[in-house]
Amino acid sequence: MNYILLMTSNKAGVNSYRQWPKADVEKHFAFLHRLNQDLTESGEFIASEALAGPEQARIVTAGKDGMPITDGVFPESKEFLLGYWIIDVESQERAYEIAARLSAGPAPGGSATAMPIEVRQIMTRKAGDL
Repeated sequence: MNYILLMTSNKAGVNSYRQWPKADVEKHFAFLHRLNQDLTESGEFIASEALAGPEQARIVTAGKDGMPITDGVFPESKEFLLGYWIIDVESQERAYEIAARLSAGPAPGGSATAMPIEVRQIMTRKAGDL
């Protein structure tokens, strides 16, 4: 079963992260690299991407003429999507284990970020999930 793990934060969290000391940022990215490497070696990794900051986000809709209409930036938004992982695991419980590992990533001072990770199964016709 395929799952998407969504890492989100609020504006205060994003601003806090941008003020982390360089050594803590490097430690956090080393942790994420190790996690991706472990998931690759176990055959569970499909994809992962970090997203640009929320100040670059836009909502696009099609106008009556089909041309794009954009809206944003959304500084009033309470939460921002920071990145995602797509994994292929045997069970929902395994997806939860990986999400917990992500949430336990290191923050400044050695504590865990404890960032919330949303776990959602990816529904596809190919897998017969619909």
